[in-house]
Amino acid sequence: MSRRFPWIRQSLVIWHKELRIEFRTRFAYSTLLMFAVTTLITISFSVGGFVPDSDITAALLWIILFFSAMAGLGRTFVQEEEKKTVTALKLAVAPEPVFLGKYFFNVTLLCSLTVLVVPLFLVLLNQSVPQWPPFLVTVILGVLGLAGASTIIAAIVAKAEAKSAMMTILAFPVLVPLLLAAINATRACLAGASGAAPASELYVLLFYNGAVLTASLLLFEYIWNE
Repeated sequence: MSRRFPWIRQSLVIWHKELRIEFRTRFAYSTLLMFAVTTLITISFSVGGFVPDSDITAALLWIILFFSAMAGLGRTFVQEEEKKTVTALKLAVAPEPVFLGKYFFNVTLLCSLTVLVVPLFLVLLNQSVPQWPPFLVTVILGVLGLAGASTIIAAIVAKAEAKSAMMTILAFPVLVPLLLAAINATRACLAGASGAAPASELYVLLFYNGAVLTASLLLFEYIWNE
């Protein structure tokens, strides 16, 4: 398969390279985890023994995931710029596998963070999930959308001086449709029997992921070679 689809092999090489670097430095994941856990603990102390309703809980969950992604994924393309290896990478690999490899790496980081944060979030805020299947699909699609949009935006702001600030400023308008759909779907899943299954929101999340990945693959070559 790798011979027929060289993008797959090259993307996996980039993904493996990013993982090896992250295992050595642990910078991105530590930033993601510390921000998410600190915010989560602060929220849990703020609400005290009060059990927030599904509207507030859904919004808080995606606020934590959004700002955690902005804090940790903004340096996706920074290491090549800082180490002056970006030219070598451009000569060695086509733009599309670079984007896909970075995207796979960001998905890996966010998924590993979500596996830790979401159960902890539900326990600390005393929340139950009556509709587990659509809830899990919502979280997966939301994380994939966060990773996709964050990857292409990180490529845009890689050469900016205020990378963290620019990342959040540029990402928020792009991610508003994703966040609204994810919050509405999560709210429906937490509402229990009184809430309908969030089919329309799940379709929005699915189409959002497809649109972001398609647009990113079409535009990344121009951004990467700028």
